[in-house]
Amino acid sequence: MLSFTAHAGKLALVIDDFGYRPAEENQILQMSPQISVSVLPDAPHSHEMAVKAHQLGHEVIIHLPMAPLSKQPLEKNTLTPDMSSAEVARIIQEAVNKVPFAVGLNNHQGSKMTSSLSGMQKVMQALDHYNLYFLDSMTIAGSQSIPAAQGTHVRILKRRVFLDDSQNEADIRQQFQRAVKLAQRDGYAIAIGHPHPTTVRVLRAMLPNLPADVTLVRPSQLLNEPQRGTAVSASTHPTSPVKPQPARFKAPGLCVTRQPIAPVPATRMLSVIAESIAQSPLYKKLADLF
Repeated sequence: MLSFTAHAGKLALVIDDFGYRPAEENQILQMSPQISVSVLPDAPHSHEMAVKAHQLGHEVIIHLPMAPLSKQPLEKNTLTPDMSSAEVARIIQEAVNKVPFAVGLNNHQGSKMTSSLSGMQKVMQALDHYNLYFLDSMTIAGSQSIPAAQGTHVRILKRRVFLDDSQNEADIRQQFQRAVKLAQRDGYAIAIGHPHPTTVRVLRAMLPNLPADVTLVRPSQLLNEPQRGTAVSASTHPTSPVKPQPARFKAPGLCVTRQPIAPVPATRMLSVIAESIAQSPLYKKLADLF
């Protein structure tokens, strides 16, 4: 009998925005404890849902609001690039206190913040005081999370698939299948969804039928996996790595004149050489001396 355990693809599912809709969130918590939940620190039910998720065996992470590029209502204590290091550290400390049992942190929105190297350096320097990993939700392709973490002990993970940008059930199923295929192809994948009723229905239907070569894991179980580039948006497929092309040298060819060059008489050549010597600084110096 063949065993797929040793070479199984690893799929991590994270459900964001916990703390606002206990009814739907409780349905997520009744599923596999391998599903992880990300809790908004200032949501009305954040503490309650974090504790309950932990008690039921789910990995808990902090869903920290960060400024987006688009104009939209912001959560309380949203991080912005122009905040001081002290302000960023204060907000993160309060978030840790509000979301008990958290082992990681990911960004809520955040395209403006995560694309700012200086802003993310403040985040990573603050996170360096905690034993928390950072899961980059990849709301923008130019995220600076990895370079910003240099010089700290913060470990970075990246989202590969958004399950439910569309609330159409067929679209969510397609995105779930795409996450499964990425896990099979690359060895692991992280998918992020939300506690929408449609997402709940899709997960209930599809999780029991995972392929035998795909294992559901927590994000923390992927911390030692090699990074495989940036994530892609829900609507696009991952691109194949670009293979370096060998340098191609092309000889310049022959320089051909349009008309034949007239021959130079020997007397003219000697005259040019004599003129060049007579005008040289060394000749003038010798003439002055003698």
